Amino acid sequence: MASEPIQCSAQIEWCRSDDEAFTDNRYSRGHQWQFDGGLNVPASSSAHIVPLPYSVAEHVDPEEAFIAALSSCHMLFFLSFAARDGWCVDWYRDNAIGTMGRNAEGREAMTEVRLRPCAEFAGVAPSREQLEALHHRSHEACFIANSVTTKVVTDIVEPVAD
Repeated sequence: MASEPIQCSAQIEWCRSDDEAFTDNRYSRGHQWQFDGGLNVPASSSAHIVPLPYSVAEHVDPEEAFIAALSSCHMLFFLSFAARDGWCVDWYRDNAIGTMGRNAEGREAMTEVRLRPCAEFAGVAPSREQLEALHHRSHEACFIANSVTTKVVTDIVEPVAD
């Protein structure tokens, strides 16, 4: 890792439609996330927070993106550590769940993200103890987990045999 700070960026863009008054609070929360690699992601507030039709249920919302960022960061470190340790991962899946609630200051926050990773290995698989150690290292190294006060829990899920 570089010793110099790394800057990351995203451009967020929203535009009011001509038929929206805006001041009546009846406007679309649909917007775009634009990333430096050229990817545009349709985003919106969650329909749990702002009711339809003002939210766009098919778009990614910030809460989902937060959960995905934590899960993705954890997975990327897990894969790197597994490869370094000689474990060959065939696939990895995480059905992560975030919980919104009141934090210690009484403000609405993502209070917990529960990662539920499941990985299948080719050849010899790590023992449960080795798997737990891999996930622990991954959590400790994850930039996103190190950046938030949200409680992040990892519940390892065993692959189901076919």
